[in-house]
Formats: sequence, C-alpha cells, structure tokens
Amino acid sequence: MASTSASSVQKSFMYDVFLSFRGEDTRKTFVDHLYHALHQKGIITYKDDETIEKGERISEQLMRSIEALRFHIIVFSKNYASSSWCLDEPVKIMECQKMTEHTAYPIFYDVEPTEVRNQRGSVGEAFAEHEKEGSTRKRKRTLEDVDVKVLHFAKKEKEDYVGRWRNALKEVAGLAGMELKNTFNGHEAKFIQQIVQDISLKLRFVNFSIDGKLVGMETRVKNVVSSVEIGSDDVRMIGIKGMGGGGKTTLARAVFDHISIWFEDVLNDQSIFEKRNLDLENMMRKMMRSRKVVVVLDDVDDIDQLDALAGEFSWFKPEEMSKCW
Repeated sequence: MASTSASSVQKSFMYDVFLSFRGEDTRKTFVDHLYHALHQKGIITYKDDETIEKGERISEQLMRSIEALRFHIIVFSKNYASSSWCLDEPVKIMECQKMTEHTAYPIFYDVEPTEVRNQRGSVGEAFAEHEKEGSTRKRKRTLEDVDVKVLHFAKKEKEDYVGRWRNALKEVAGLAGMELKNTFNGHEAKFIQQIVQDISLKLRFVNFSIDGKLVGMETRVKNVVSSVEIGSDDVRMIGIKGMGGGGKTTLARAVFDHISIWFEDVLNDQSIFEKRNLDLENMMRKMMRSRKVVVVLDDVDDIDQLDALAGEFSWFKPEEMSKCW
C-alpha cells in the first residue's frame, strides 16, 4: 500500500519547483541566476516567461501548474505587489499550501518580510493603487450611467480580490523563508547557493518516502549535515562506521547530494587505490591546494588508504572550508 501511494505522489508532480516573481524586477537578474542554479542541481523548475498584460487574470493553465508542483518559491521584490497577475499566484499557492505535499518558500529580495506581511512601503503603495483603480473604475462607470447594481458588483469584485491578495501575502510572509540583505551580507551568489541547498534538502527528504533505501534516514542525514558545519572556516573530518550492509554508503551519498553544491570538485576514481601511496599523497596534496572541496572515501578498510587520501589536516586549507569524511 505504501509503495502504491508513494508512486502516485511521485507521478503527480511534473516539476519540482514553481517560481513566482515580478518579471520587470528580477527576470533577467536574480531569478535567471536562481533558475539556472536549480537546473544545474537537477531540480526541475517551472518559470513562466510569457508577457502578461497589466490587469489580466491568471490563466487556468498556470493555475493547474501551481497545483501540479510540490514547492513554490515566491520572490518578493519592490514591484511584485503592483502586478495583479503576481498577486493571484500566492493566493493559489496558499490554497495549495493548506493541502498535503505542497510547500511555499518566500524569498525577500529587496523588500523586508514586515513590508509584505503588513503591506507597508512599496507593497503598501501598490495596494493603494489597486484600491484607487477600483474607485476610478467606479467613477468612470457612474459617468457612463451604468446600472447601480452592476457598479456595486464591480466594486465588490475588486474588494474581494484585494482582500484575498492581502490575506495571502500575510500568510506567505509568516512562513519560513530567506531575506537577501540579512543572509551572507547581501551576496547574491551565496544566497542563491543556500536557496538551492535548502530546496535540494527538502526534495531529498520528500524522496525518502519514495526510495525504499532511504526510508528512516532523515534524522541521520540531518545529523551529519549539521556536523559538517558548511558555514565554518575549519577542516572537518567525519567518520561513518558500522557493520557491512548498515547503510553507510547510502548515508554518505545522501549527505553528499545535499552539500555538493558548496564545493568545486568531487574525487571519484575507482582505480585510485591501485596507485602507490606516495603517488596518492602527492596527487591529493595538489588537488586540495587552493580549492573548496569535499572528499568522500568509501569502502576504506585499511589505515594506509586513509593516510594516503586524507592523511593530515594540513593538506586542507582552513580558509577554503574543505570537508572530508
């Protein structure tokens, strides 16, 4: 029964991530870099590049796309709330958030969470324009002597939309997300790396329920990732030991999948143990120099192998934040 359920969940999502963003603010800059970073990590991402006319309602196709995706990244920027199209997306996303298997992930690019939550600053100005637009439509229709009932309906429809937009932004801003200016001192490249790592981690834990080999390993993976301390400046060596068949290789692979985006190289040479120890040592010293690397050693059952591949802390430069286990 569990296998059938997992398979149906896996098949129901065509993409991993949906990107909601204001095109004029971030399409060719931040969102473009984020999209390619997700793609390089193997995270299948939906990014709508169609040009939407101002005031046009969100399409049924896009509605279905939001429903069909597991994770929704909402990139809040200064002009995000000025687009009714953009505002429709978090409304639908939060409807999905209340269902199982869906997760919204807010990113505050050049606005603060409090601005979004309380609709202040540029967000508040945008909502004032939306409400003004509704009043303008009412005055225009009054001059045209449109039926009073129709006027009331149009005003009520606009108020309903604005109310739903406000509630959705309050809910999204209350979720766990990331703010650029308070993360990595505003460095976008590192910020994007962190987003990709977080999404990758979340996707991996979702896939634990699908991949029978990974069931029950969430806590173990989190513990090892925590021990690695990605943000530290020291050399970290971690040993995973146990009886054969206990899942050591599977655990190491799962951890590597989570953190590999932070490192430049991975050593994966099955013939490496055929080399003489001196050759190994010289090669490893050369590879570690001035690089940010992660070294994963599997099937090590001889101390000479460990000494040859990761003999001393001095092989790794602390400032390069190298890790080895």
